[in-house]
Amino acid sequence: MITFVVLFIAAFCAGIQNALAGGGSFLTFPALMLTGLDARAANITSTIALFPGQITTGFAGRKNVSNLPQLSFKALFVISLIGGILGAFLLLVTPVSIFEFLVPWLVLFATFVFLWGNFFRKIQENSKPLGPMGAIIAQFAISVYGGYFGGGIGILMLAALTIAGLDVRKAGATKNVLAGVMNASAVLIFLFSKDVAWTQVMVASIASIAGGQLGAFVLKRVNEKILRICIIILGFGLAIGLFIRAHGS
Repeated sequence: MITFVVLFIAAFCAGIQNALAGGGSFLTFPALMLTGLDARAANITSTIALFPGQITTGFAGRKNVSNLPQLSFKALFVISLIGGILGAFLLLVTPVSIFEFLVPWLVLFATFVFLWGNFFRKIQENSKPLGPMGAIIAQFAISVYGGYFGGGIGILMLAALTIAGLDVRKAGATKNVLAGVMNASAVLIFLFSKDVAWTQVMVASIASIAGGQLGAFVLKRVNEKILRICIIILGFGLAIGLFIRAHGS
């Protein structure tokens, strides 16, 4: 019972975290392992459990979902769907250890990119953001990774979308919907896996939906500069925690 209480709290916080910047699976993944699941089952169960919260969070912030300057949201939607399917299949046929090694580096890199793009890059009238081809490549790579493991996809997308020309509030709402899209692909595949722990899915889903609604509320009202600073702090915190976990194991 104590482990399920921990899971509920972790999933509630994950819902908030996913709405603001992403990385919620880093909370649910270890909490699910506490309930007795192995790493593979925890990864698959976490993806399914957080999916309802991602859908409701994306719906709550739908008014701020935006096109990129040279690339439509519909194109991003299709790219995320295809990449999520490919990533889910990769999870079923390749070892997780390869991506687990890359995760902290990806999160750290994305956080530095977000920091540079929002605080150090000089915005000029003739400056060019990430072009459409660069945005397509970035979103496809993030989507494949999202379907495979998913940790840190929110920060990666925030980095890519802000460099591509969106302000942080619109980028946050857009990445919430796209995260739901790429995970929908994975969920459709994972539903047929024997590794899904449905009791844990029910507990975590309810908590993540509640947390996601609170996170969406905060995303629409928080000061944008404060939001940027919180995202950067969260990104570095996630990276440090992942490096510690990797060296500890």
